[in-house]
Amino acid sequence: MRNPSFENDEIYHVYNRGVEKRNVFQDAGDHNRFIHHLYEFNDEQKVLNLSYRLSNSSESIPSGKRVQLVRILAFTLMPNHFHLLLQQNEEGGISKFMQKLGTGYTMFFNDKNTRSGALFQGKFKAVHVASDTQLRYVLQYIHLNPLSLCEESSDQNQRIQFLKEYKWSSLPDYVGLRGFPSVTSRTSMLDLFGGMSAYEKSLVQAMNYKTFPDGVDPATLLDLKQPH
Repeated sequence: MRNPSFENDEIYHVYNRGVEKRNVFQDAGDHNRFIHHLYEFNDEQKVLNLSYRLSNSSESIPSGKRVQLVRILAFTLMPNHFHLLLQQNEEGGISKFMQKLGTGYTMFFNDKNTRSGALFQGKFKAVHVASDTQLRYVLQYIHLNPLSLCEESSDQNQRIQFLKEYKWSSLPDYVGLRGFPSVTSRTSMLDLFGGMSAYEKSLVQAMNYKTFPDGVDPATLLDLKQPH
């Protein structure tokens, strides 16, 4: 699938997975590094040294004046893939951001695991989110993705609790729990749903969807779940 032309102020569902479907996030350090990179590389300034080491602490987010290439609206990391919801701020912003992110994380992962070569399955994929209806369901889909890791016997309350406690997602920050608040811009998305409580209720309802509603492009909900 060919990526769309990225336009400023437009929103895109961006995703990719590990080459040969390999796990690209193996432990907490990997997850923290990628999330740190989401913040760190979202800047029009060049990164002078992509290979320097950072603390594994999820709280060690740098500060300072920055010009963001994109607004990161949401994210979820799964063992072998990731989902991002991005709004482009600067001309070429998504492409520049994803190049920094892919290069930086691949260098970290390869150095850590004494390997070389590509880590992700080709160029990242992206789908334009063309309507508010589509946007609502894409956001829910991204945050519901970790359910594939939840026990199948879990009831509805256990499943929503699992999602809220899943650390490697922007969902905790969407429902009033502290995750990585500096990484994402959530106000406009929460306004779309009517606030935090309404968004949480919408997720419970979304867990029971059987078909996609009219106006939702199934390509934006592409299933990249880890194979069993």
